[in-house]
Amino acid sequence: MRRGTAAIGSVVFFVVAPGIVVGLLPWRLTGWDLRLDWSPLVRVVGLVLLVVGVAVLVQAFARFVVEGLGTPAPVAPTERLVVGGWYRYVRNPMYVAVVTAIVGQGLWFGQPVLLGYGALVWVVVAAFVRGYEEPHLTRQFGDDYRTYRAAVPGWIPRLRPWDPESR
Repeated sequence: MRRGTAAIGSVVFFVVAPGIVVGLLPWRLTGWDLRLDWSPLVRVVGLVLLVVGVAVLVQAFARFVVEGLGTPAPVAPTERLVVGGWYRYVRNPMYVAVVTAIVGQGLWFGQPVLLGYGALVWVVVAAFVRGYEEPHLTRQFGDDYRTYRAAVPGWIPRLRPWDPESR
C-alpha cells in the first residue's frame, strides 16, 4: 500500500474507531460535564493521562503508515510488522492509549462512569486481541511476530525499549 493511501485510510479509521470510543461515547455518557467536587490533583492527573493517551494514540497510528505501510483497520492491514516507536515498549500501545485517555477523562471530568467504561473497553479489546489479532498476526508474520510477542509485553510497557536486533 502506498503511504498516501495508508495515511488517508488511517485518518478515516482514527475518526471512526478511537474518535467514537474515546470521543463520542464518553461525551454521550457524561456530556463532558465537569464536576468540581473531585480533588484538583486527581483532575490534573486525569488531564495528563488524557493528553498522554491521545499523543501516544496519534503516534501509534502514524507508525502504521510510516513503518507498516498500512492502517490499523483490519480491512487494510500493514504490509510489515510494526515494532518501532511505542511498539518497542508494549505490543498494544493503541489500546493502552485508548483506555488511558478514557480513564483520564473520567478523572478530569470527575465522572466515575467513565472509569467503568474504560474497564469495559479494556475487557473488550483484550478479548479482541486474544481472539483475533494475535492469531492473525502469527499467521501473517510467523516467527517475527512470535519473537516480538515473546519479548514485548501486551499491556504493561517495558521500562527499556526492545531492540529487534538483539534477539
